[in-house]
This record gives sequence, C-alpha cells and structure tokens, in this order.
Amino acid sequence: MKKLSFALFLFCFSGLALAQNTVSGYITDASTGESLIGVNIFVPGSSYGTTTNTYGFYSLNIGHKTAELVVSYIGYQTYSKNLVLDKNLELDIELQEASTELNAVEITADEIQSRSPQMSSINLSIKDIKSVPAFLGEVDIIKTIQLLPGVQSGGEGTTGFYVRGGSPDQNLILLDGVPVYNASHLFGFFSVFNADAIKNVQLTKGGFPARYGGRLSSVLDISLKEGNMKEFHGEGSVGLISSKLTLEGPIWKDKTSYIISGRRTYIDVLSQPFLPADTKAGYFFGDLNAKVNHIFSRKDRLFLSYYGGIDKFYNKDTYSGGYDEAALQWGNNTGALRWNHLYNDKLFSNLTATYSQYEFSIGGESKQDGFDLEKQEYFSRIRDYGLRLDYEYSPVSDHNIKFGASYTHHIFKPGVFQFQGEEDGVNVDSVLNLSENTLSHDSYLYIEDDWTINNKWRINAGAHFSIYNLKDQTYTSIQPRVSARYLIDDEWSLKGSFASMTQFIHLLSNSGIGLPTDLWVSSTANVAPSNSHQVALGSTRNFQGNTWELSVEAYYKTMDNLIEYKEGASFISGSGWENNIEKNGKGEAYGAEFLIRKNKGKTTGWIGYTLAWTNRQFDNLNFGETFAYKYDRRHDISVVLSHKFTDKFDIGLTWVYGTGVAFTAPISKFNVIGNDDNVQQVTHYTERNGERLPAYHRLDLGMNFHKETSWGKRTFNISVYNAYNRQNPYFLYVQNQDFSTNKSVVKQVSLFPIIPSISYIFSF
Repeated sequence: MKKLSFALFLFCFSGLALAQNTVSGYITDASTGESLIGVNIFVPGSSYGTTTNTYGFYSLNIGHKTAELVVSYIGYQTYSKNLVLDKNLELDIELQEASTELNAVEITADEIQSRSPQMSSINLSIKDIKSVPAFLGEVDIIKTIQLLPGVQSGGEGTTGFYVRGGSPDQNLILLDGVPVYNASHLFGFFSVFNADAIKNVQLTKGGFPARYGGRLSSVLDISLKEGNMKEFHGEGSVGLISSKLTLEGPIWKDKTSYIISGRRTYIDVLSQPFLPADTKAGYFFGDLNAKVNHIFSRKDRLFLSYYGGIDKFYNKDTYSGGYDEAALQWGNNTGALRWNHLYNDKLFSNLTATYSQYEFSIGGESKQDGFDLEKQEYFSRIRDYGLRLDYEYSPVSDHNIKFGASYTHHIFKPGVFQFQGEEDGVNVDSVLNLSENTLSHDSYLYIEDDWTINNKWRINAGAHFSIYNLKDQTYTSIQPRVSARYLIDDEWSLKGSFASMTQFIHLLSNSGIGLPTDLWVSSTANVAPSNSHQVALGSTRNFQGNTWELSVEAYYKTMDNLIEYKEGASFISGSGWENNIEKNGKGEAYGAEFLIRKNKGKTTGWIGYTLAWTNRQFDNLNFGETFAYKYDRRHDISVVLSHKFTDKFDIGLTWVYGTGVAFTAPISKFNVIGNDDNVQQVTHYTERNGERLPAYHRLDLGMNFHKETSWGKRTFNISVYNAYNRQNPYFLYVQNQDFSTNKSVVKQVSLFPIIPSISYIFSF
C-alpha cells in the first residue's frame, strides 16, 4: 500500500510537471560577472515567483504558454521579457546597475519580498553597510548588524551581539558557509570581516529554515565576493589605524576569476618610537581573504575560499641581568572547497568541504640575574573538519524543496597550562592538562518545502534532525520548523513562525564583551546540549514599489540547559571547566520589534525600535531566583540615515539609544573576624543584576567626498564617533573616600569621548 501511495505521489508530481515548463538560469552583475543573491523573478498577476539562491541560480515552473517574466533587484534596473513557453528554457540574465538618472523609474517587482514566508530575516547590501559612519575609519559589518531591531551590542566599542535574549555563542556566524568562532579584532572593537571582500549579509533572528542548525538565537550568513569576471579591478583605503587593499579580476575571462583582500593595523609601528629603548611592545591585527571561482560549464562550477586572521599583543622589558616578556595571541583560519552541479533545470546541488580553526594563547617568560628562568603558557583551540551536501529541487511551480546532509568532526582543546623553569640548576618542564582533548562527531539531515498553496497562503515547513556523538555519549534531536504567510494584498502580508533549535557546543565567558580567553567547549555526558523554542507573529508591508518597507514582529522564546561559570571561577582554574560551571539553566525572552526602512532614492536608511525582556534562572545563582540577563534592555532605538546630495558628496548618520545594562551593585560593607583573629572586609551585594547602568546613547556622523580621476575614483571620508561627546558608562566601581567612616562612592568609567577620524579610499 505504501509503495502504491508513493507511486501515485510521483505520478501526480510528474503530471503537474508535464503541464508546466521551466525557466532556469543564473543572474549576474553585467559589469563584474558576480552572481546576485536574492533576486526576485516572477510573473506579474500570478502566483509564479522565486528568488535566486546563494549562487545566483533560479528555477521557475510556469503553467502558461506565454508569460511576461520580470526580474528585480534593489540597486539594479528592472528586467522584463515576454516568453513563449513551448519547452523548458535556459535564460541567463545580466542586470545593469541603476544610475542616478534612473531614480524616477518605478520598480514594482519587489513584491516577492512581501510574499516570502520567511520572517525575522533581513538582508544588508555592502552599500548599506558602507553608508554607516565608520569607527576610526573602519567599516564594520557586525556594528551595522547591531543597529537592527532585536539585536543588541555587548557594550561600548564591542563587536559581540545579542539576538532576542541570546548570548554571543548562540549566533551561528558563517563565512562562505564555514563557521567562524571568534569574530573580533582588537579585543572586540572591530570584527574580522573586511567589508571590501564581502558580497552579501543576511541575518535571521527567528523562523529559521531547516537547513540551518547548531545555534539557538540567530544565523549571520556572510558571502564573499567571487571576483570580477570581466576586468581587473582594485580598491583600498588608508586610515588612522589600518590600511587595506583588495585586488580582483579574471584569470580566464568569463571562466575563472579571483579576489584577494588584505588588511593590517600599524598601531605597533606608530607607537614604538614613543616607548623606552629597553621596552618592545605593541599590538596589531591583520587578516586575509582569498577566493577563486571557475566555471567548467553551465552545469559545473568550483569555488575555493580562504580566510586567515590574527591578533597579537606583546611586551618585553629588558634590563640588566634579565627580562620580562608577555604575549597574547588569537586568530581564525577557515577554508571551503565548493562544487556546484546543475543536474537539470529542476535540480541543483552544492557539495562543500570545510575547515575552521580558532585558537588563542597567553604566555609569559621571566629571567632575572641570580634567579631562575620561568616560562608559562595557556592556550585553547577548537578545530573543525566538515563535509556538506545540499540539494534544491523544484518539481512544480508550487513547491521548492531543499534537502541535504552534513558531517563535522570537532576537536576541542579547552585548555593547557605549560610551565618551564630552573630549580637549583635543574631544568623543570611540566604540562598541566586542564581538560583533555574532546573529539565529537556532529551530523544532521534536513528537508524543507516552500509551498505556495494559493495566491494568499504560502508555507515553508521542514525538519532538522541532528546526531551528536562523543566517546561516551550520543545525543539526538528532531527540530521542527514552520513559517507561514497570508497575503492581504500585493504589498501587505501577515506572517507567523515556530522554530525548535538545539546547540551542542558552548562558550564559557567571564564577561559580556567577548574576550579571546573565552572557551569553546563541547556537550558531554555531564553537560547536556542547550535547546530553544521560539514563536513569532508579525506583519510586513511594502509601499511605493518597495521604496518603503514596514515590519512589526512579536516573539516569545524559551531556552533550556544553559551553562555559566560559577561565582568566582575563571578559565585559568586548574580543576577543569566542567567543575567550574553552573548547568541546567533556563532562559526566557520576549518582546516586540518595529522597523521602517527606505530602500531607494537619494535618502535611504531605517529606524528600528525594540521592546524586550530577557531572564535567566540557575539553581545555585541568585538563590535560585530568576534574574535579569546582563543584556536585558527594555528599550533599544536606532536611527540610520544616508543622503546623497550629488555624485561627489554624501553624508550618513546613526543615533542609538539603549536602556542601561543590568549589573550587580554593592550596597554595604562590613568587617568579619576570622578564626585567626584577622579582620576581613566583606561586601554585600544586591540581587544578581538587580541594578542598571545609566542609559546609553550616541550620535555618529560621516561625510564622503568623491572625485573621479583618470585612473579611477578616490574618496575622502571624515567620520565623527560620539559627536556630542556623551560619557557612556562602560562599568562602575566602588572607591573608598573616607576610611574613618568607611563611606564609599560609586564611580563610572567611560571608554570613548568624541573621536574624529579621516581615511582615504581609492578604487581603480
């Protein structure tokens, strides 16, 4: 009976497919040959529509003999063509960028965006990101992400971000499909992503498609440029603290392209002349992106991409008879080898081999005349090897099916402390393994179906099945996902979603600013994976051909099996990380988000507002009572605007406001006499995170002066960070003022005053 039903199912699909013809192909930028992601392709007045995937491919089944095909993408001229569909059609399309003279052209094709069942997701173009005023001249992707509703920053100057009550490790950050475990340079002030090498950024906060897994709160999917297929091109910049250069072009025109982009700071070089002669100290970070793209045929393409980054702080003081030396270093390395294959006009596949590594080390060495040599080092590492196979199948116009499988081999090295020294002329060399290497096998299967039921209803439903295996433990998880859209009219829709997520790896952090000493650890037999369940309801409306976009969403999320350091514990404790954590924690987050966005015209940008609550509960923290999470912020407002006066001059501004961060405040001190009659001073605190820092707000400004030259284009950027010099709190501390009365005052530490910067940007 089951075989008969399956055969009948295939027969029905086959019959529908015979009644339809397929239009498929790749959509690229006409000037560069770069594939375009998320381009809208549809037939006006019908339910036939789709978008391009990550590699610019689309497949659309149309049940009419003739049809008008419309292709639309923000920033590009709209393309339309009348088709005669007496057979399947291969149609590759090159889109032309829209010029300033085309602002008056009415673009109505972006209705597909409102018709999508996907919610809690937003795309940012590099143009959007580069329009935001830069901190010290460095355009930063994650700082732009922090300006979106539902996303909060980890604090002043940091690149950590918190999505709908989640912690930083609950964000899956993908660079060309490869996980990045630490996205910070300069102790969190900048991210590792060089905007000149990036093509597209998509943030998903809820309603996760089944193809994503392994994190609880968000997916940040970043795609690298593929390189110019048409001609050689370069761009770069020189700023106050760093410079960068990007080169791209064809190796074989229209067949093979490359891109290479490098960046390095020179803080260490600039500071060295001001240091004493017997001191050598400095800090720098650098990174390199590279990618090669080759088209074997219309059906086969190969991509090879690489990212490497490093941060290093060092200090060495030399004096008569000895020296003191210290160093801190951390960095990421990722790589991906990807093969795209088009089986036919309905079936597309993507096979990817991945590598990712994050490592940090802290070390010190000391030698003094007459004393012994001492050397210490602490380091931690996570390394991944992965293989993933993804399929996209469009059997009929009403169904677009994605399915696939993935395997990742994790190698965790949570911490090793090494000691070398001399005692009475005898060399001593010891290694203390704070935690043994942990090997795990992380696999998943998924399937999702984007189903257009009728002109009003569209659903994306699927399931993500995970298996996580260690030496002595195996965890399994089935995570259902569903998103639905009801279309009120062509530009107004109602949406809802439910998503279940499971996370098998955790980040142990002593602070909320994402220091490189934070430890990535695996679920074990004693530490269960974390889980979340999230529901969301919302509405999206586009106005004036998607010139304006308005969205409203409400969400509710629960989290289980959270972990956190015990009070007073740290990464350098010698008892092993499992003995230093509180586990089985619970979390709750709920709120509402509002976004109004202007996508086209001389003035673009958005205004976002978030109303949110987020709580945590651990049996052994705060006496078992629920407490506000550190980044429980009731109100968050962001205003992002850019205006183009002429082709030679444009400006940008951002203004942000956020309720003060929750913290635990000291309320009294008293003396305690111990058993040895020693008097110790004890501080009494309020409930955990029971108080709040003052509200945070800041205005940033930026101006760009452009000039065309005989060799290309140059731009002078002038930016002002914290334009009205707001003294925002970084943290508070208690200082004794009167020792006779033991009275104390609370003082505030602020990091950044008003900071102007200038940078020179060029392209050729």
